[in-house]
Amino acid sequence: MNFSIAQTIARLWAPRHEISCSWFLWQRLCAKLRERSRNTTRESGAFLLGYRADGRARITDFILYDDLDPNALDTGIVHFDGRYFGPLWDICKQRGVSVVADVHVHPFGAGQSSSDREHPMISRAGHVAFILPNFARPPVLTESVGIYRYLGGKRWQTVPDAARRTFFHIGL
Repeated sequence: MNFSIAQTIARLWAPRHEISCSWFLWQRLCAKLRERSRNTTRESGAFLLGYRADGRARITDFILYDDLDPNALDTGIVHFDGRYFGPLWDICKQRGVSVVADVHVHPFGAGQSSSDREHPMISRAGHVAFILPNFARPPVLTESVGIYRYLGGKRWQTVPDAARRTFFHIGL
């Protein structure tokens, strides 16, 4: 019989989620999103960078939309100019990471708007988009985060409320 006690304990205490993020990075991300929302007057967002392995992703960093496209938040909603994807890909290559998801804030709930559905930030099947309610005001609980997987052809799969905690983990 071949098994590892450490691996068994790790799986019991830290189940394998599809996407994970450290608590410290998550807090820093939410604070930056609130800051860029200018006291809840406009939406803000970020590309979530990290690593993929065995069908799972680990978020290790982020790039705010308006750090790449200075006009991305000017209208009050996110409008990212595609010309700025080049610098994003350059940053990913330099850091040895990829875009594993994106996130943006909404004023109230975490549901997708028609604009969100029609204009995915990364229009590649399998890409995950997070929406944080209440301009990411604390506490931002996993259960309150809208999680959507892009299927292609402007079709999305919503991660159901009951599955959010097993899909996305904020912890160590």
